[in-house]
Amino acid sequence: MNNIRCLIVDDEVVAQRIIAKYLNDLNGFEIVARCANAMEAMKVLQEEKIDLMFLDIEMPKLKGLAFLKTLKNPPAVIITTAHRAYALEGYDLDVLDYLLKPIAFERFIQAVNKYKKHHHPPEVEKDKATPTGNETLYVKSDRKTIKIAIPEITHLEGMNNYVIIYTTKTKHIVYRSLTDLLNELPKDFIRIHKSYVVHTEKITSFTKEQVTLEEIELPIGRTYRAVVDRL
Repeated sequence: MNNIRCLIVDDEVVAQRIIAKYLNDLNGFEIVARCANAMEAMKVLQEEKIDLMFLDIEMPKLKGLAFLKTLKNPPAVIITTAHRAYALEGYDLDVLDYLLKPIAFERFIQAVNKYKKHHHPPEVEKDKATPTGNETLYVKSDRKTIKIAIPEITHLEGMNNYVIIYTTKTKHIVYRSLTDLLNELPKDFIRIHKSYVVHTEKITSFTKEQVTLEEIELPIGRTYRAVVDRL
Protein backbone atom coordinates (compact mmCIF):
# COMPACT_ATOMS: atom_id res chain seq x y z
CA MET A 1 0.00 0.00 0.00
CA ASN A 2 1.34 3.46 -0.94
CA ASN A 3 2.11 6.04 1.72
CA ILE A 4 -0.70 8.41 2.70
CA ARG A 5 0.30 11.80 1.28
CA CYS A 6 -0.34 14.57 3.80
CA LEU A 7 -0.57 18.36 3.69
CA ILE A 8 -0.25 20.42 6.88
CA VAL A 9 -1.89 23.88 6.77
CA ASP A 10 -1.32 26.01 9.86
CA ASP A 11 0.06 29.52 10.38
CA GLU A 12 1.70 28.47 13.66
CA VAL A 13 5.13 26.92 13.12
CA VAL A 14 4.97 25.07 16.45
CA ALA A 15 1.65 23.45 15.48
CA GLN A 16 3.13 22.41 12.13
CA ARG A 17 6.09 20.79 13.87
CA ILE A 18 3.91 18.85 16.31
CA ILE A 19 1.73 17.38 13.56
CA ALA A 20 4.81 16.63 11.45
CA LYS A 21 6.46 14.84 14.37
CA TYR A 22 3.34 12.78 15.03
CA LEU A 23 3.19 11.74 11.36
CA ASN A 24 6.91 10.90 11.31
CA ASP A 25 6.40 8.66 14.34
CA LEU A 26 3.90 6.57 12.36
CA ASN A 27 4.42 4.23 9.45
CA GLY A 28 2.79 4.82 6.08
CA PHE A 29 2.55 8.63 6.06
CA GLU A 30 4.39 11.08 3.83
CA ILE A 31 4.42 14.85 4.41
CA VAL A 32 4.18 16.49 1.00
CA ALA A 33 4.22 20.10 2.26
CA ARG A 34 3.72 22.39 5.24
CA CYS A 35 1.86 25.63 4.50
CA ALA A 36 1.32 28.75 6.59
CA ASN A 37 -1.85 29.92 4.83
CA ALA A 38 -4.64 28.92 2.46
CA MET A 39 -2.98 30.48 -0.60
CA GLU A 40 0.10 28.30 -0.22
CA ALA A 41 -2.07 25.25 0.37
CA MET A 42 -4.15 25.91 -2.75
CA LYS A 43 -1.02 25.92 -4.88
CA VAL A 44 0.13 22.61 -3.41
CA LEU A 45 -3.30 21.04 -4.02
CA GLN A 46 -3.16 22.14 -7.65
CA GLU A 47 0.26 20.60 -8.19
CA GLU A 48 0.34 17.55 -5.92
CA LYS A 49 -1.84 14.57 -5.10
CA ILE A 50 -2.90 14.94 -1.46
CA ASP A 51 -4.75 12.20 0.41
CA LEU A 52 -5.12 13.83 3.82
CA MET A 53 -5.01 17.51 4.84
CA PHE A 54 -4.56 18.78 8.41
CA LEU A 55 -6.26 22.18 8.33
CA ASP A 56 -6.17 24.93 10.94
CA ILE A 57 -9.14 27.31 11.09
CA GLU A 58 -7.79 30.62 12.41
CA MET A 59 -5.37 31.73 9.67
CA PRO A 60 -4.63 35.12 8.06
CA LYS A 61 -6.27 36.24 4.77
CA LEU A 62 -8.57 33.22 4.41
CA LYS A 63 -9.80 31.12 7.31
CA GLY A 64 -9.58 27.36 7.11
CA LEU A 65 -13.29 26.59 6.75
CA ALA A 66 -13.77 29.35 4.17
CA PHE A 67 -10.85 27.89 2.23
CA LEU A 68 -12.36 24.41 2.45
CA LYS A 69 -15.62 25.70 0.95
CA THR A 70 -13.73 26.89 -2.15
CA LEU A 71 -12.38 23.42 -2.96
CA LYS A 72 -14.37 21.39 -5.50
CA ASN A 73 -12.64 18.07 -4.79
CA PRO A 74 -10.91 18.41 -1.43
CA PRO A 75 -8.85 15.59 0.06
CA ALA A 76 -9.88 14.04 3.36
CA VAL A 77 -9.65 16.77 6.01
CA ILE A 78 -8.83 16.69 9.71
CA ILE A 79 -9.49 20.05 11.36
CA THR A 80 -6.90 21.24 13.91
CA THR A 81 -7.82 24.27 16.00
CA ALA A 82 -7.85 25.79 19.46
CA HIS A 83 -11.49 26.87 19.03
CA ARG A 84 -14.10 24.29 20.01
CA ALA A 85 -16.95 26.44 18.68
CA TYR A 86 -16.12 25.59 15.06
CA ALA A 87 -16.73 21.86 15.44
CA LEU A 88 -20.33 21.78 14.20
CA GLU A 89 -19.59 23.85 11.09
CA GLY A 90 -16.60 21.66 10.34
CA TYR A 91 -18.68 18.49 10.44
CA ASP A 92 -21.25 20.12 8.13
CA LEU A 93 -18.43 20.32 5.58
CA ASP A 94 -17.90 16.56 5.91
CA VAL A 95 -14.51 16.79 7.61
CA LEU A 96 -13.10 13.51 8.83
CA ASP A 97 -12.32 14.57 12.38
CA TYR A 98 -11.85 17.60 14.62
CA LEU A 99 -8.73 17.85 16.81
CA LEU A 100 -8.65 20.42 19.57
CA LYS A 101 -5.26 21.96 20.37
CA PRO A 102 -3.08 21.07 22.16
CA ILE A 103 -3.41 17.76 20.34
CA ALA A 104 -2.60 14.62 22.33
CA PHE A 105 -0.76 11.91 20.41
CA GLU A 106 -3.32 9.30 21.40
CA ARG A 107 -6.15 11.45 20.03
CA PHE A 108 -4.14 12.06 16.86
CA ILE A 109 -3.79 8.29 16.37
CA GLN A 110 -7.57 7.91 16.59
CA ALA A 111 -8.05 10.54 13.88
CA VAL A 112 -5.61 9.01 11.39
CA ASN A 113 -6.99 5.55 12.09
CA LYS A 114 -10.40 6.93 11.13
CA TYR A 115 -8.90 7.95 7.79
CA LYS A 116 -7.47 4.45 7.29
CA LYS A 117 -10.80 2.86 8.13
CA HIS A 118 -12.71 4.99 5.62
CA HIS A 119 -10.20 4.95 2.78
CA HIS A 120 -8.42 1.57 3.11
CA PRO A 121 -11.11 -0.85 4.41
CA PRO A 122 -9.85 -4.05 2.70
CA GLU A 123 -6.38 -3.77 4.22
CA VAL A 124 -7.71 -2.77 7.61
CA GLU A 125 -10.13 -5.66 7.81
CA LYS A 126 -7.51 -8.17 6.70
CA ASP A 127 -5.06 -6.91 9.31
CA LYS A 128 -7.78 -6.99 11.95
CA ALA A 129 -8.33 -10.71 11.40
CA THR A 130 -4.62 -11.61 11.37
CA PRO A 131 -2.52 -9.25 13.45
CA THR A 132 1.16 -8.86 12.57
CA GLY A 133 4.19 -7.85 14.58
CA ASN A 134 3.85 -4.33 13.19
CA GLU A 135 0.48 -3.70 14.82
CA THR A 136 0.65 -1.34 17.74
CA LEU A 137 -1.57 0.19 20.39
CA TYR A 138 -0.83 3.68 21.75
CA VAL A 139 -1.92 4.38 25.33
CA LYS A 140 -1.17 6.93 28.02
CA SER A 141 0.42 5.54 31.17
CA ASP A 142 2.29 7.41 33.90
CA ARG A 143 2.08 10.70 31.93
CA LYS A 144 3.69 9.15 28.86
CA THR A 145 2.32 7.87 25.56
CA ILE A 146 3.43 4.26 25.30
CA LYS A 147 3.64 2.12 22.18
CA ILE A 148 2.59 -1.49 22.80
CA ALA A 149 2.99 -4.30 20.28
CA ILE A 150 -0.47 -5.87 20.03
CA PRO A 151 0.81 -9.45 19.41
CA GLU A 152 2.62 -9.24 22.78
CA ILE A 153 -0.56 -8.49 24.75
CA THR A 154 -1.81 -11.52 26.68
CA HIS A 155 -4.86 -10.08 28.43
CA LEU A 156 -6.46 -6.97 29.92
CA GLU A 157 -8.00 -6.51 33.35
CA GLY A 158 -10.57 -3.79 34.00
CA MET A 159 -10.69 -2.09 37.40
CA ASN A 160 -13.34 0.66 37.61
CA ASN A 161 -11.97 3.45 35.37
CA TYR A 162 -8.58 1.80 34.89
CA VAL A 163 -7.29 -1.07 32.78
CA ILE A 164 -4.17 -3.15 33.34
CA ILE A 165 -2.67 -4.25 30.02
CA TYR A 166 -0.56 -7.39 30.47
CA THR A 167 2.07 -8.26 27.87
CA THR A 168 4.62 -11.05 27.61
CA LYS A 169 7.22 -8.61 28.98
CA THR A 170 5.50 -6.22 31.40
CA LYS A 171 2.22 -4.53 32.29
CA HIS A 172 0.80 -1.01 31.93
CA ILE A 173 -1.95 0.73 33.90
CA VAL A 174 -4.03 3.14 31.81
CA TYR A 175 -6.97 5.42 32.57
CA ARG A 176 -9.43 3.95 30.05
CA SER A 177 -12.47 1.71 30.07
CA LEU A 178 -12.13 -1.95 29.14
CA THR A 179 -14.80 -1.59 26.45
CA ASP A 180 -13.00 1.37 24.93
CA LEU A 181 -9.72 -0.51 24.61
CA LEU A 182 -11.40 -3.65 23.29
CA ASN A 183 -12.84 -1.60 20.42
CA GLU A 184 -9.29 -0.69 19.35
CA LEU A 185 -8.03 -4.28 19.32
CA PRO A 186 -8.28 -6.96 16.57
CA LYS A 187 -11.00 -9.60 16.51
CA ASP A 188 -8.81 -12.22 18.18
CA PHE A 189 -9.24 -10.37 21.48
CA ILE A 190 -12.43 -11.48 23.21
CA ARG A 191 -14.18 -10.56 26.42
CA ILE A 192 -14.58 -13.53 28.77
CA HIS A 193 -15.73 -11.65 31.87
CA LYS A 194 -16.89 -8.14 32.76
CA SER A 195 -13.34 -7.57 34.04
CA TYR A 196 -11.23 -9.55 31.56
CA VAL A 197 -10.32 -9.51 27.86
CA VAL A 198 -7.95 -12.16 26.52
CA HIS A 199 -5.88 -12.64 23.39
CA THR A 200 -7.12 -15.93 21.97
CA GLU A 201 -3.66 -16.74 20.54
CA LYS A 202 -2.32 -16.84 24.12
CA ILE A 203 -4.93 -19.31 25.44
CA THR A 204 -3.40 -22.68 26.30
CA SER A 205 -6.61 -24.33 27.58
CA PHE A 206 -10.11 -23.54 28.82
CA THR A 207 -13.11 -25.07 30.57
CA LYS A 208 -16.63 -23.78 31.13
CA GLU A 209 -15.44 -21.90 34.19
CA GLN A 210 -12.01 -20.56 33.33
CA VAL A 211 -9.42 -19.74 30.66
CA THR A 212 -5.73 -20.56 31.10
CA LEU A 213 -2.93 -18.46 29.63
CA GLU A 214 0.24 -20.43 30.42
CA GLU A 215 0.20 -20.25 34.25
CA ILE A 216 -2.51 -17.60 34.53
CA GLU A 217 -6.11 -18.69 35.19
CA LEU A 218 -8.95 -16.25 34.52
CA PRO A 219 -12.67 -16.76 35.25
CA ILE A 220 -15.31 -16.88 32.52
CA GLY A 221 -18.41 -14.81 33.22
CA ARG A 222 -21.75 -16.58 32.82
CA THR A 223 -22.89 -14.24 30.04
CA TYR A 224 -19.63 -14.74 28.11
CA ARG A 225 -19.52 -18.56 28.02
CA ALA A 226 -21.01 -18.73 24.53
CA VAL A 227 -18.17 -16.55 23.21
CA VAL A 228 -15.54 -18.90 24.63
CA ASP A 229 -17.41 -21.98 23.35
CA ARG A 230 -16.98 -20.70 19.80
CA LEU A 231 -13.18 -20.87 20.03
